[in-house]
Amino acid sequence: MITVGLTGSIGMGKSTAAAMLRRLGAPMFDADAEVHRLLGPGGGAVGAVEAAFPGVRNAAGAIDRGRLGEQVFGRPGALRRLEAILHPIVRAAELGFIARARAQGLRLVVLDIPLLFETGADVMCDAIVVVSAPLWLQRQRVLRRPGMSPARLAGILAAQMPDREKRRLADFVVETGLGRGPTLRRLAVALRLLRRGEWQRPAPVRRALLLRQGKRRCAR
Repeated sequence: MITVGLTGSIGMGKSTAAAMLRRLGAPMFDADAEVHRLLGPGGGAVGAVEAAFPGVRNAAGAIDRGRLGEQVFGRPGALRRLEAILHPIVRAAELGFIARARAQGLRLVVLDIPLLFETGADVMCDAIVVVSAPLWLQRQRVLRRPGMSPARLAGILAAQMPDREKRRLADFVVETGLGRGPTLRRLAVALRLLRRGEWQRPAPVRRALLLRQGKRRCAR
């Protein structure tokens, strides 16, 4: 079974790419969704997070992410405490997903993990897809989000591996700045190469050529 890691910095289009991969039939583990479940009412991390950050639990029994953000944002030590609680639980869920998929005889699965490299989850992956876009577009996308500010964006980016480094470590780089159509075609090419076994960690130049060739075939 091939395990594919999907990642990308904030505002690079990862959520859109993940939805497209699902449309293309790729079984997927969503790390963000798992965190939301863990912090939701009755979630497995609520007690530990409340103990570490008093006052962040709301009346529904869930973690108020706004209150939690106030205690964590701009405080590296607090962020590390939170990560020490969440990351091991999420990793166990990822491993469970992989084990179940293998037992079902699936040929390929995708791990949608925003902090794939930062958490060391890339070691579980046979191939890595990084979504990327020009920095000006990334900034434009993110600053349109409610409650976002230049200072908050800078803090988020400081906690993430730079886009250029993710691109260097990727097996497939999918540009999302040209619109949904080109993004979907490039993702389809990557999946086709992986499913057919026509991919064996090619050099970056060769990899880019394969994606361009696949895009031309899809357009015919």
